[in-house]
Order: sequence, then C-alpha cells, then structure tokens
Amino acid sequence: MTGQRPVIIAANWKMNTTPASAGPLAAEIATATQVAGVTRVICPPFVCLGPVGAALAGSGVAVGAQNVHAEPAGAYTGEVSGQMLAGLATWCIVGHSERRRDQGETDALIGRKLLRCAENGLRAILCVGEQFAERQAGSAEATVRNQLEATLAELRRHDSGLPADLVIAYEPVWAIGTGLTARGSDAAEMAQQIRHILAAAGVPNGGRDVPVLYGGSVTSAAIDEFLAEPDIDGALVGGASLKVDEMAGIVARAGLTAVARGHA
Repeated sequence: MTGQRPVIIAANWKMNTTPASAGPLAAEIATATQVAGVTRVICPPFVCLGPVGAALAGSGVAVGAQNVHAEPAGAYTGEVSGQMLAGLATWCIVGHSERRRDQGETDALIGRKLLRCAENGLRAILCVGEQFAERQAGSAEATVRNQLEATLAELRRHDSGLPADLVIAYEPVWAIGTGLTARGSDAAEMAQQIRHILAAAGVPNGGRDVPVLYGGSVTSAAIDEFLAEPDIDGALVGGASLKVDEMAGIVARAGLTAVARGHA
C-alpha cells in the first residue's frame, strides 16, 4: 500500500515574497527540482498565486493556496473563498498550526474549509499536530485524535466524509522554528496513529491510502530521516522552501523514496 501513495513535497511560503519576486523564485525551484516520481506543490501568498501560476505553467509543479474561507461567499471582508481560488490553484493548505494559533481556527471550522476545497476542485493538505506541553504530557496522540475526530464530526454534520484525495500533514508544533527537532520515528509513529484513527472512523481502506507528510522545520539536511520511514510520504516545507538549493536537496531525496516505491 505504501507504493500506491504518492511522494509529495509541498512548499509553504507563508507571508513571504511579493508578486514581483514570487514568479522568478517559483521558476527557479521548478527547474532545480525536476525529479521523476515526486509530486511538487508551491503554496505562495494569495497575491502571488497569479504570477506563480504563470511561472509554473507547463513545469509539472502544482500551485496551492495557504488557506480558504469556510463559507462559499458573503460579507467576510479581507477573506478569500474557494471559488475565488478555482483556476488560480489546485491545492490548498487547511488548518495550519499558525492559523489555529493566531486566528483561533477550530476543528469544526477546518472541517467546513475541507468542504469548500472539495466543492472547488482543490486538493486539501489538512494539518494536525500537538504543542510541546502536550507531547511532554504524553497526550500527543490524543490531541491529534481529537483534531481529526472533531473535523470528521463536522463533515458528517454536513452529510460528507473526508475528501478521497485528502493529504494530511503532521506538524509537531513544538518543532517549528523553535530549534527543537522531532525524530523520524516520532513522525512515523504519529502517521501510523493517524491512519488508525481514520480506520476507526470508517475511512475507506482503513486510511491506508491517505498520504501523510511531515512538517516541522524541514531541511535538506534533516529530511532523510523522515523519508526513510515507510509511513511518511513527503514533507510540508516552510522556511527552507524559499531557498532553491534547499528545495533541490529535499526533492532529490524524495526522488530516492519515489524510486524505492516504484513511482519513478
């Protein structure tokens, strides 16, 4: 089953780049990461989606948004709806830890965002993960279980289930920009737990088809430990994704995983 899941490297540029700088950077990364068998996605800020899409046309690199509003349309000043993103992006990050922290996003809200993605042809990357205190208290698994179960409950409330093409990114929040690092075995264990949770919730094929990415201060120097784990299917890359050489190194290593799984 591992061999059937794609190997994915998604770049989250966060609040970096401008419409003038984003296109050239995306084009450089696309050229430097031409590795067979790896699904590549770049998620720039909203204002850069157009230039990045134009720069990546024909490159094989997909464009993703960093967020989407939970409602289809309405009086939500400053927000961006799924239908606005259709045509500009084909992927979308949902429930990133920074939005949970800074915007107070709840699991129910995130569930509705998954609905908007499905309605508008956006492949969602759903982020889940625990804080340092939760890891220290031994409740990391319970935290992730609660996040997933609450999101699933919201989808069921709308007579829906998880999108068939869903990707989950496990973010140990305590390892993002803190200097602390997770181990490959930590991420692999959580990936296994995520699929057990999905199986218990009745997700088709026990959740074994759902790719799980690692996201926590990913670098070219550290990625090998995570991609060596059969349960990890790629990475959601933050700060390193703004550096061409870092992305080249990360995708090159992902290419080895793709070959080992028969994707290249």
